[in-house]
Amino acid sequence: MNTLRQLKSGDRVALVAPASPFPIDQVAAGVAELARLGLEAVYDESVFEKSGFVAGSVETRARAISRAWSDPSIAALVAMRGGYGSMQVLPLLDPALLRASRKALIGYSDITAILTFYQLHGLAAIHGPMVDRRLSIGPAAYDESSFRRVLMSGEPAGECRPAGLEVLQRGRATGTLTGGTLTQLVASLGTPWAFAAPEGCVLFLEDIGERPYRIHRMMTQLAQAGILARARAIVFGEFPGCDEPGGDLAIRDVLRDFTAGFPGPVLFAFPSGHTAGATWTLPLGVRAEVMGEASPALVITEAAVS
Repeated sequence: MNTLRQLKSGDRVALVAPASPFPIDQVAAGVAELARLGLEAVYDESVFEKSGFVAGSVETRARAISRAWSDPSIAALVAMRGGYGSMQVLPLLDPALLRASRKALIGYSDITAILTFYQLHGLAAIHGPMVDRRLSIGPAAYDESSFRRVLMSGEPAGECRPAGLEVLQRGRATGTLTGGTLTQLVASLGTPWAFAAPEGCVLFLEDIGERPYRIHRMMTQLAQAGILARARAIVFGEFPGCDEPGGDLAIRDVLRDFTAGFPGPVLFAFPSGHTAGATWTLPLGVRAEVMGEASPALVITEAAVS
């Protein structure tokens, strides 16, 4: 897997909206937070376009990404928000331009479609905070340390031991870290840009607001598609809002039962993507180790940027 361009203080980053529209007041706050990190956020007026439930036409959204990839003054791209629409832009993106640019597009949720596109074309990808309700709020909504370690250091991000990380199944395993938001991964199957977990991977899965039976259905689809069989370890996110209303079923227990026969470590509540608190930045497409022990950890052993 090829590394992405490393961010450094003074770099310019482009704000893009591949998915849903967003509240305009989020932009100024996000720009200010990126400035505090030493990054100059830039954008053009097309980012404010709306077309129903997406942020402008598919051509507008794809063109903004391609322009940022092409612009030598831009070091990376940051998604405004998720929602829906990222998979629409994939047919309009040029893999050769992406590979030549090596510029991260930072995001999660619906942006998972584009993160998968990066990995399919041989690049690492960054599952990290977007502007809307993350960077716009500041360090209370995203983990600054992991953001800096993953994107602004040429070294592996190293040991990640967030508070609340649980062991559902014990063990240790290493492999290429991949995955993202479960709904988007499942939606990609059967398309030319289908999620393709490498053999022996560490599979990271997260989601929000889906009832337990829906999560179970999507996990069953991953299993029947042969994806779970390729994993040596599974790391689940927090899955906020996924417990059954009324408390009859907790998503933690559903996932523990589903993976009871899995032949490797399984962790739960890694706070990346949709989280109740600060969201951590994870590099996808790089080597990692899962330590499913008394003090569980995800250890990133390969740098995503250089």
